Amino acid sequence: MPVKTTSLASVVRHCDALLRTAEVNDWEQAHNGLQVENNGQVTRLAAAVDGSLATVKLALAAKADLLLVHHGLFWNSTVPWTGKRRELQRLLIDSNLAVYSSHLPLDLHPRLGNNARLAAALGFKRLTPFFFEKGAHIGLRADSKLDRGVLARRLAEATGSEPIVLPGGPQECRRIGIVTGGAGSELRKAAAEGVDTFITGEGPHWSFALAEDLGINVLYGGHYATETFGVKALAAHLARKFHLPWTFVDHPTGL
Repeated sequence: MPVKTTSLASVVRHCDALLRTAEVNDWEQAHNGLQVENNGQVTRLAAAVDGSLATVKLALAAKADLLLVHHGLFWNSTVPWTGKRRELQRLLIDSNLAVYSSHLPLDLHPRLGNNARLAAALGFKRLTPFFFEKGAHIGLRADSKLDRGVLARRLAEATGSEPIVLPGGPQECRRIGIVTGGAGSELRKAAAEGVDTFITGEGPHWSFALAEDLGINVLYGGHYATETFGVKALAAHLARKFHLPWTFVDHPTGL
């Protein structure tokens, strides 16, 4: 049976339009969009939270020629190309693997985004925009009446790992904000937008006392664990549209 092939350019055009890559503001280091080219053809997709030497190797083991990531390859200085960085460069070029990265554009997408998919996994349906950052609301808010312990169990089931709970707020969670990833240093912003419970990935030690001072609950579900949702949803969408197989390459950080 012949292998289904589509052009890299058509996949990139579709991703850029779907995610509004050129319109969504992000941190300068994010470099959203196509980060590494291949020979121009795609036959299999892989998705990972982080772009790294380890996930590139896993993608190649899965026989992918396009890797979709949430955290791209170029957050920090990319020179000099020595040691592991040289190995990464050589492997990408020699193995013909393209890399497409989407950070905030994927976080805030209303259907495929990390926040939207986590909210759905938690059973929330009526959602409103939340957490204004970089000129847009990047998170979501759900109004509910849910016991804090029940919410923690739902989060554990959704992510596959036990959350850290900072019980600074009411036992009954009524106004729940969701921002996946590393927003734990922004508790004041979350509280100022009116939530009594804030779900994010990780935060600093001092956020425990701050949560008590602000009177809010904070649930840390893990930076990695809360951001597996978007790349999986994006890969599944592309697989349907372009009739391509895909796989999620799991390389958890535990953070």
